[in-house]
Amino acid sequence: MPVNDLHDAAALPQTTSVTSATQGAYNAIRRMILVGDLRPGEKLKIDVLKARLDTGASPVREALSLLTSDQLVERIDQRGFRAAPACQRNFDEILKLRCALEDMALRQSIANADDAWEEHAVLSLHRMSREDSKTSDTYEDLHKGFHMALLANCGSPILLKFCSQLYDLNVRYRYLAGRSLDYKSRHVGDEHAEILAAAVKRDVGLASDRLLSHYQKTGAFLRQSGLVSES
Repeated sequence: MPVNDLHDAAALPQTTSVTSATQGAYNAIRRMILVGDLRPGEKLKIDVLKARLDTGASPVREALSLLTSDQLVERIDQRGFRAAPACQRNFDEILKLRCALEDMALRQSIANADDAWEEHAVLSLHRMSREDSKTSDTYEDLHKGFHMALLANCGSPILLKFCSQLYDLNVRYRYLAGRSLDYKSRHVGDEHAEILAAAVKRDVGLASDRLLSHYQKTGAFLRQSGLVSES
């Protein structure tokens, strides 16, 4: 084997290892921000995160840079980062955009409905319903999977990407709303089932109304809780 080939072959595992470490740090920090383990506006120190994740400084720094593109992290100076702040004004904008784009995606998805899409959406709800949101580490992934499954047949990868990003930006606020005692009185599982039932019946108007109502109820609970500042 030529010397250059030997050099390239030796480099591959290291490159893969670095990429894997960055992806692992990205996933872990992202989840901590989404569920509130890292509070809105909290300064994100490289050394602290490195120790917490048991990884190197470079993967943490690269992960934080990637998360700035997702608008979950802000760069506060040449070297520092913080979790993106949360405020009512920001949430209202996220909710408005999410409702508009997901309404569009859901309508297109139902218009393109086929058996494969329907089976995937039904299976996604079934998998989510088997998990307990209070105890399962996988519930949030399954929850997002269900909502994205409803939109998956819209035929627009760019639209789906925006919907996915808005889901992540919104979910932080849902966890804040979840701290409200009143929020616990909601029957969220029933809301999910009703959205799916309308979508499966190809009732575009009803499915859209139920989806938007589902999101707006979270917004109402958040405003009532007083957990997020106005600006």
